[in-house]
Amino acid sequence: MTAQTTPPIRLLIVDDDPLVRAGLSLMLGGADGIEIVGEGADGAEVPALVEERTPDVVLMDIRMPTVDGLTATEELRRRPKAPEVVVLTTFHADQHVLRALRAGAAGFVLKDTPPGQIVDAVRKVAAGEPVLSPAVTRQLMTHVADSAGDERALRARARLDTLAEREHEVAVAVGHGRSNAEIAAELYSSVPTVKADVSRILAKLELNNRVQIALLVHDAGLLDEDEPRP
Repeated sequence: MTAQTTPPIRLLIVDDDPLVRAGLSLMLGGADGIEIVGEGADGAEVPALVEERTPDVVLMDIRMPTVDGLTATEELRRRPKAPEVVVLTTFHADQHVLRALRAGAAGFVLKDTPPGQIVDAVRKVAAGEPVLSPAVTRQLMTHVADSAGDERALRARARLDTLAEREHEVAVAVGHGRSNAEIAAELYSSVPTVKADVSRILAKLELNNRVQIALLVHDAGLLDEDEPRP
């Protein structure tokens, strides 16, 4: 009986610095279960590369000369069956990072992140997990001023009001950084039920991942309210 093997994670690297691309390719290409399927030097190349190479994950630099990584991420995440995106940045408290997360990036890594953590980030997003916790997201949002805060809060609350009461409770719990198991315990539910609730929330609100739920809950001003109780 032949053992089934998991196919490697197909990774596309996009960065305008050839030395950075070479270093990432060398580091990530040698990791178990990861296959480098292509490299790009600008966001303008991303659509064609994704179409041709069908990556599972795109490691995307933010600052590039022609089409930056933010625009490329926004366009890419609108595609059906889009690959996950992890953005590369120099500063963690960067308004551009927040925009990338709002666009549907699964997270970000700093360019000076230890190699093992970058490998771990790629594996996590390929498995459908965000690479930063809601706590880190909230810390980022605390450092980045939002000039359109009032209008954004009204829009966020209106979107969350479309959820059923139970879904709203789960969304707020996600915003507070709760895992599915923790939410299930607090709401006297089961983990599969909470997973189903999260899936419905993502579908109803047309979001990509839990990070975006946390962002929406933060925008609505709900993280300052009492935490959900059973």
